Amino acid sequence: MSNVYDLFAAGARNGDVFLQDDAGKVQYRYDQLDAMTARLGNRLLRAGAAPTDRVMVQVQKSPENLLLYLACLRAGLIYLPLNTAYKADELRYFNDNAEPTVIVCDPASVSWFSSLSGLRPLTLDADGAGSLTNALDEESAEFKTHPCATDDTAVIIYTSGTTGKPKGAMITHGNIESNATTLSRCWGWRQDDVMLHALPIYHVHGLFVGAHLPIMNGSAITFLDRFEPNRIISALPESTVYMGVPTNYTRLLASPDLNVGTCRNMRLFTSGSAPLLSTTFNEFQERTGHTIVERYGMSETGMNTSNPLDGARRAGTVGLALPEVACRVVDDAGAQVDSETTGHLQVRGPNVFSGYWRMPGKTAEEFTPDGYFRTGDLASIDADGYVSIVGRNKDLIISGGLNVYPKEIETVVDSIEGITESAVIGVPDPDFGEAVTGIVVRNPGHSITEQEIIDVLRSRIANFKVAKRIHFVDELPRNAMGKVQKNLLRERFGRQGT
Repeated sequence: MSNVYDLFAAGARNGDVFLQDDAGKVQYRYDQLDAMTARLGNRLLRAGAAPTDRVMVQVQKSPENLLLYLACLRAGLIYLPLNTAYKADELRYFNDNAEPTVIVCDPASVSWFSSLSGLRPLTLDADGAGSLTNALDEESAEFKTHPCATDDTAVIIYTSGTTGKPKGAMITHGNIESNATTLSRCWGWRQDDVMLHALPIYHVHGLFVGAHLPIMNGSAITFLDRFEPNRIISALPESTVYMGVPTNYTRLLASPDLNVGTCRNMRLFTSGSAPLLSTTFNEFQERTGHTIVERYGMSETGMNTSNPLDGARRAGTVGLALPEVACRVVDDAGAQVDSETTGHLQVRGPNVFSGYWRMPGKTAEEFTPDGYFRTGDLASIDADGYVSIVGRNKDLIISGGLNVYPKEIETVVDSIEGITESAVIGVPDPDFGEAVTGIVVRNPGHSITEQEIIDVLRSRIANFKVAKRIHFVDELPRNAMGKVQKNLLRERFGRQGT
């Protein structure tokens, strides 16, 4: 029995910086990690939680938020992070599906979460204040780490499905340990690295990749509450590693202050969560002298592939399969295809999740008989083993590094009075990678406007899902089976832009 928290605690070195802000102010040192997670663990147990219970968390990013996550791991609780942009209908579903024992939210949301769940939520704000941390020093600093098996669930990450119902991917202690140790080796992580962290910590990229590697190595983390290009560029000279999404890199390149000098101490830049344009890859290399390491992962699998630290980093590819991870591309019948041939990407390895929370049927659908996970991505693998993601067969839109599923937005749009039907697509965007775009057929005689539709969307779903443009058409193109031909819509409106 082994709890993945032990892997992180082993990296702590007495007195060294754990978390600091971009002004250099130390927020926590590693010798405080054990006591802080003990006190938070005791607070959670006193609030009624027991091992395997879910702790649902929707709070602003803060050092205490990260410590809360580690405390949940240590206590054998299942951590359930939620995007801060989620609205009422979305949160109601998560609560009903996960049935959390403890909810941690922003102080302003207490009444709403209380009425939703019948629980008395704990609070935590962006400054680390709230009922979770008030008088925390009164809690015991002694805590026995709960023993966990490698296949015990540590985290549930919700990922939307094409049906519109979010699915809770169950990430195990073994999944986390395997991926963290593999990436640490592949990316040559060092104790003296300084991680510049400006990602959200409610999804895999920021919570797992961006936090696990420095913690398990006892490295300092410069912890920013959000991405701001000027703050990132100012902090780069005192950093060695930065992880971002393609949108981050395009915005950094828009600043004349990004140059070889500002990146003089940097060792590693990585990009993920969405495809990185070759033009961005090349321009960044020319401006900074650094070659971005693009990698590929999913909520369900953590990281699957990466361009090598030592070796060719090829623009337009997500690199090679990580050690112990197998990648294959198959045709519609499930037969493996030749190199350079596009097909359905499947992956297998100790990084792959155990299944979807309370959805055994859906879990079974997504795995092949020989244990490969069907990613839903279309890809090709060249003769050297480099993987290129060329599309998605589930109509997933990745905007600003966040997953958006069209069906969820279409359901809202179609419910608006005056609309016959809609189709939501992603069109190329130089900043977000893909921009959410709605194609709408209005009822005869109705004159609902683009802004009116966008306003309804803003009131009902998270902002990152809201369409940036709405186009009106007389009818949606369909094939002989009546299915909307979104490829034709992407071709037409992708040329027009947003």
